Amino acid sequence: MKLEKMNQIFLDTAFVHAGGSDEELQVAQYFQKECAQLGLEASIEPFEVQMANIKEAKLYIDGKEIPCKGYKNSGSGEVEAELYYLRNVEDAYSLKQCKGKIVMIDTIIRHWSFQDIFEHGAVGFITFDGNVHFDNNDIDQKELRAVVGAGKKLLAANINVKDAVEIIRSGAKTAKIVIEQDEYMGESRNVVLDLPGEIDEYIVMTAHYDSVPLANGAYDNMSGAVALLAAAEYFKDHPHRYGLRFVWCGSEERGLLGAKAYCKDHADELAKIVLCVNIDMIGPVMGGFHAVCTTENKLVSYIEYMANEEGFPLSARPGVYSSDSTPFADNGVPAVSFARLAPGNTAAGHCRYDTVEILKMEQLSDDIEFINKFTNRMVNAKQMPVGREIPEKLKTELAEYLLRKRPGKK
Repeated sequence: MKLEKMNQIFLDTAFVHAGGSDEELQVAQYFQKECAQLGLEASIEPFEVQMANIKEAKLYIDGKEIPCKGYKNSGSGEVEAELYYLRNVEDAYSLKQCKGKIVMIDTIIRHWSFQDIFEHGAVGFITFDGNVHFDNNDIDQKELRAVVGAGKKLLAANINVKDAVEIIRSGAKTAKIVIEQDEYMGESRNVVLDLPGEIDEYIVMTAHYDSVPLANGAYDNMSGAVALLAAAEYFKDHPHRYGLRFVWCGSEERGLLGAKAYCKDHADELAKIVLCVNIDMIGPVMGGFHAVCTTENKLVSYIEYMANEEGFPLSARPGVYSSDSTPFADNGVPAVSFARLAPGNTAAGHCRYDTVEILKMEQLSDDIEFINKFTNRMVNAKQMPVGREIPEKLKTELAEYLLRKRPGKK
């Protein structure tokens, strides 16, 4: 794919397109049309997702209103209580202090931290994001994911870090959260394209195209979505023994929902997938290239050997990568995720600064070329060299990542 074409795609999609939104559908249709321009027919596969429309969200600290955004899908109502700053979400004594209080947490609310404050009697919670060194006072729109709440809800608000620092500095005593919202089931979408091979087994290539609510998502992950289109463009004109299926996944940022929906809806086809190649965040100006293999260790060595042969510096390791490859691996499909991870002070993700300016089209093109070379070797193998068995250690990591098992617990 020419550099000018890649750059144009970034410009055409330079707007927030969060999972389940009309804007996400707009981008899905955009990639469908881009496939059509290549002479390829892609389909859009919808799936249900939780949605919410916030009508009112207010936070009062010691009676003073603080700018906030209410957590979607956290329920509606009003709660007022003593404010408690939970500095350590894993400390037993600190957790006991949550009872009857609105808890401020200085970390992303995750499944286990939510379960802990809920079970210890918290009546609401406050999170914060942003950076004290940024000029803006942005507040990201958060949601209480079904996988986090698991049928339990607490009213919750998100604020900017600058306000959070001042709240704790001032020794604030009380908090009040007021939220009114409509919660309903909406629709997100995967875009799916098939390039049949000589045999009925195939490799699935994945990348998510949705963004978080504050970001255009050029780096995370329009870069991967562009790479997927470039791979389709390449392989439509190059022979491949195994078939190829390209899946642009929706709602990845909301908990890998697109990949999970695909694996559920195509459960009877998963046995024919010999490998999942996932692309998530490539092409930044700075940063090293990584390959994370949820497979037998042989693939790690294979990629390292190939990278040396091609003169392409990278780091390869076994593990579970937080992206669309994970649901496939959890269903027994060997998977590898490719990413070029930039230092945090050179390319910010999940915020307004995730724009095309932090990317370099030449680097993106080089990354795509390596991924296509790797995939070309796999897709034309006489016998797929990657074994289908997922090592037990990685199965444990998958169970922890997908919240079936608490980390560190037997």
